[in-house]
Amino acid sequence: MLLSQPTLSQLAAIAAVSAISGAVNSIAGGGTLLTFPALLGLGVTPVAANATSTVALWPGSFASMMGYRRELQGAERWAVKLAIPSLLGGLTGAALLMATSDEQFRAIVPWLVFGATLLFAFQGKVMQWLRHYITEVPHGPTPIEPTRAMMLGQYVVAIYGGYFGAGAGIVMLAAFGLMGMTNIHRMNGLKNFNGICFNGIAAITFAVKGLVNWPIALVMALGSSAGGYAMSGLAQKVPQAWVRGAVSLIGIGSAVWLFVSR
Repeated sequence: MLLSQPTLSQLAAIAAVSAISGAVNSIAGGGTLLTFPALLGLGVTPVAANATSTVALWPGSFASMMGYRRELQGAERWAVKLAIPSLLGGLTGAALLMATSDEQFRAIVPWLVFGATLLFAFQGKVMQWLRHYITEVPHGPTPIEPTRAMMLGQYVVAIYGGYFGAGAGIVMLAAFGLMGMTNIHRMNGLKNFNGICFNGIAAITFAVKGLVNWPIALVMALGSSAGGYAMSGLAQKVPQAWVRGAVSLIGIGSAVWLFVSR
């Protein structure tokens, strides 16, 4: 059930949280770990909160993709082939979410938030591992074709992305490293492109099925865009470690709150 008539104070609150989320995303990522618990705290049911968050944050992902569009040169076949399991996985994840009752999702979501927080907290370690095993050549070689096993792996990641999504990006980067990719910039480009695919098909599915609280989604989109734009000039000056630590603590606290309140 949607929170169909959010009050002005509720919209103001979610706008403020979304602006902070957008600022956090511009520095270190992990903004969803702020907005999703905030939506639950405002009384939005878990499934609707997840669907609304997915739709609200999807437009902002285009900016990330455009920033890495040149890195996809030479990897067009990868982009096209991995888009297929990404779209199918996103649709599968969205279907699974719609088949999950609010009671069931309420029981699952603390574990999802906790797991996503751990992925976010240890993203630096994962990236160190990737950088140790890959060669950062501006236009380094990319395997000619993703294998069926690689496409199956991307399908599984996309299911998670369509179902919940927080932390899916770092999972994709790790998977690309295991697939044999050797260019971290190209991996980021493919990550952003495929994220748009599975989040996009999930967002469209949620919108068609009426799971989205549009007033909240629009306020979230505007708030996160404003926060990201306002922080863009300072993003390189704010220590990422501080922001990551704060978001990780909030994520853990949110998970504990969700465990206790379910």
